[in-house]
Amino acid sequence: MSATEPLCHLAGISPAKLTKEENLIIEVELFTRICEVLKGEFKTKNKNYLRIVKCNTEMENETMETKVVRDVINDILSTEEYTLTGIACYTQTPEDVVYEVASGINTSPSATFLRKIIELHRSIRRDLYREIMKKIMTEYLAAG
Repeated sequence: MSATEPLCHLAGISPAKLTKEENLIIEVELFTRICEVLKGEFKTKNKNYLRIVKCNTEMENETMETKVVRDVINDILSTEEYTLTGIACYTQTPEDVVYEVASGINTSPSATFLRKIIELHRSIRRDLYREIMKKIMTEYLAAG
């Protein structure tokens, strides 16, 4: 799976049928929604940590924003399909940068890096992303 494969494929949408502007809008929307769902998933997994540090809602959201990329990288590593070196190669990012993001030293990675990490995670955890897309599509249909 290419790191540049459009996210709209997850929703069964053909990018060839959309204008350049429509493709950009749908990609940004799907990317944002996927990140929000992942943040929620990881928030659930880290609820004990958040309770211990007694975060208020704003602090909790900020913590999860900076932690989601780290959690995605660590989830990739937990599958043992990729090492930090493999992730660096796939994302075309220096290994020390991947390490800094995975360890929480770098809490503001580039959007390009985040996109490539999500694409890699998606290729490894296909079932999770199918469920995320079902959730997103259900929400859109219900709101429509």
